[in-house]
Amino acid sequence: MLEWLLLLHQIPPKPGYFRAKVMRRLNALGALAIKNSAYLLPANEQTLEDFHWLVREIREQGGDAWLFRASALAGHTDESLSAEFRALRAADWDALAHDARALLGAGVESADEHEPERQRLRQRFGELERIDFFRSPAREAVEVLMSELERSLPPRAGRAPAIEDDALAELRGRTWVTRAGVKVDRIASAWLVRRFIDPAALFGFVDPQRYTPGPRDVRFDMFEGEFTHVGDRCTFEVLLERSGAADSGLRALAEIIHDIDLKDAKFARPEAAGLALVIDGIVLGSADDAKRLEEGARVLDALYARLAEVR
Repeated sequence: MLEWLLLLHQIPPKPGYFRAKVMRRLNALGALAIKNSAYLLPANEQTLEDFHWLVREIREQGGDAWLFRASALAGHTDESLSAEFRALRAADWDALAHDARALLGAGVESADEHEPERQRLRQRFGELERIDFFRSPAREAVEVLMSELERSLPPRAGRAPAIEDDALAELRGRTWVTRAGVKVDRIASAWLVRRFIDPAALFGFVDPQRYTPGPRDVRFDMFEGEFTHVGDRCTFEVLLERSGAADSGLRALAEIIHDIDLKDAKFARPEAAGLALVIDGIVLGSADDAKRLEEGARVLDALYARLAEVR
């Protein structure tokens, strides 16, 4: 029997843009509308975190939201809900297949000219892959088309300005505390701390419901933490701004982390889909948070080195 997450919400009529923003976020999360203001996702660690952030955002804007875990919903079976999720994704996969065929029809002689379109298709594929929870049959045709599109192009190299040294001495020698079960934003934030703020930083992973802050703790990516989401910025973006570390590679990495964590495609970074899959693999491969940070750091070191070379 499958487990489900059910989100109910009440959104104030003003400002009008906020309702549209919530709808876009729910679509980006792959949520299924089962009735007015009621949305469903299969229960897992990532979907639970996604819904928690959305609940917080709705409440901060003067609305209200409730999140429930359920193993059965009246009038629905696991099979019928899985079929609805597949059907929900089928139209997205069909639209992507149409655009991929159109790009293939442009011919390889114009590959450079059409590289931005190719990157957008890669990004859309990665985004759909992550929310195609029950593998829609329409996905298979797109996988074939994307394989045909994956022809390498020569990289455009260029060296970025050297990173500036930070001056946040008060953050050194602290224990950085976050929620257990780290994912992309927390892994990247921890990498930023060790790489640019305090190479000897210690990390703690806690259950927020049972945690009492210590005098030398710095909380990140936690409700009421010293460094956490602000508006539509993820924790990595907030921490990067406060750290004073800034170069083209870090700014690009911040955009990638944002697109993965917030799932709003704000920056439309083509690298986001690939990094998301790698981080998902790290998470699936180990339940140990310290090991996730270690393995994630190696990936982020390599990605940052490449981004710092590209303007």
